[in-house]
Amino acid sequence: MIKVVIKKDKDNYQEISILGHAKYKDYGKDIVCSAVSSIVTTTVNGLLSLDENCLSYEVKEEGMYLKILKNDTTTQTLLNNMVNLLSELEKTYKENIKVM
Repeated sequence: MIKVVIKKDKDNYQEISILGHAKYKDYGKDIVCSAVSSIVTTTVNGLLSLDENCLSYEVKEEGMYLKILKNDTTTQTLLNNMVNLLSELEKTYKENIKVM
């Protein structure tokens, strides 16, 4: 199962971790992993193209770690959109992704 762990202060995202594997299908054929990768990669690339100092990220074997460095409206709006998309995916694939 993919676990999306979100740390927020009152109103702003501070850190987001995307960990694990959906195990919906075999590696390379897993549409849930593919969807999560697309959502997260598109969001991170978009944010970094707007402001390369708005976040830092690290990709490890177990997953991806995002640290949010700016709390401006654009950064938080795009992160909120990412979390909403992942939450929508969770509604359909409850056994494969959990947003916490």
